[in-house]
Amino acid sequence: MKMQQTWKTSIMVLTQYHVKTAWQNRFLEVLDEYVRIAATKEGNIMSAAYYERGDACIMWIVERWSSHTFYKQNKKSTDAKAVGAFTKMGLSSPPETTFVKELESFSKEVNQDALTIMLFIDVKAGTEKQFISINRNLAPVLQEAPGVLFYQLSQVINNKTRFVVCKQFRDWDTFRYHLQEPALQPVLIFLQTSIKEPPFEKGYHHLIPFAPQ
Repeated sequence: MKMQQTWKTSIMVLTQYHVKTAWQNRFLEVLDEYVRIAATKEGNIMSAAYYERGDACIMWIVERWSSHTFYKQNKKSTDAKAVGAFTKMGLSSPPETTFVKELESFSKEVNQDALTIMLFIDVKAGTEKQFISINRNLAPVLQEAPGVLFYQLSQVINNKTRFVVCKQFRDWDTFRYHLQEPALQPVLIFLQTSIKEPPFEKGYHHLIPFAPQ
């Protein structure tokens, strides 16, 4: 019961960094250290760092805290300030931080080598409930599908038309097979007809982990 309550009140934070090429290796080190230390802090549920397939200068921190209070406390820590100091020198644009609330999820196993796919979607106003419904109908099918390791549907806080879908697959073959899943068709039809700025594929991010969860 306490665990359920923790997940209901927790906050998930996604931060994207566009790093200058000359600072790439040093920023990898700084984010790696931040994630490892954050994972030991009170209130931290998970913390991981990624770079994007095809452009390692785009990096992400994905973290979940049991409350916004713990997140704010950690922002005052030495390791968080170290990240902040490098963002002033090593980024080509300011970091983008997104706070989301989880709507649906499952996790089968932890796999550091899993293929992680994150999709940002802006749906047309008035279609939010439809999008949530078809994804919730899909979740039980994905949970039974071999090679689908993780699924999470989240909604951006203070922006009800913006969603984030995160999935982890055992490998690329599993991902390609997933795209042919018949139960996925209602979601694909929605993405082709009911988002603000098609094509929806522009919202894809293929992430490679470099610091543990």
